[in-house]
Amino acid sequence: MASAPLPLDEFDHRLLDLLQRDAGQTLTTLGEAVGLSASAVQRRIKRYRASGLMRTVAVLDPAQLANVTLATVLVALERESARHHAALYARLRAAPEVQQCFVLAGEWDYLVVLATTGLAHTREVAERLFGGDENLKRYETRMVFEAVKQGLALPTRPPGRRKR
Repeated sequence: MASAPLPLDEFDHRLLDLLQRDAGQTLTTLGEAVGLSASAVQRRIKRYRASGLMRTVAVLDPAQLANVTLATVLVALERESARHHAALYARLRAAPEVQQCFVLAGEWDYLVVLATTGLAHTREVAERLFGGDENLKRYETRMVFEAVKQGLALPTRPPGRRKR
């Protein structure tokens, strides 16, 4: 069950923006940029982590790794029920190759982003995740030739709400 969103003030919005760009900055540097002390920044970061808003992860650049192959998979279900969705969710969440997954509106039900070590691995993962599921109407795998833009930064407020 999702918890209520963490209330954010202007300091939070500015601090979160900076952290999403470069989480390796020192507390002092972050504090100077947003107008807080290093200890106040540290308390806010601790609150972000405790609430689940901010996770600690290493984000690797796939262009720096010679053996990374990215692919997208479009998935359409035959029948939709809570049980069918739950089974697919569990399978996708358990697969380390699934980088992202989105539920879609329209012709396709899901968009899955895979990160594998090559074409053969991509095919094996697609067959393992989707090939044996009798409830899948169809799936299409599309190889990614080039990542034009990749990012994980999320907006923390609606546009036009920025205070100076």
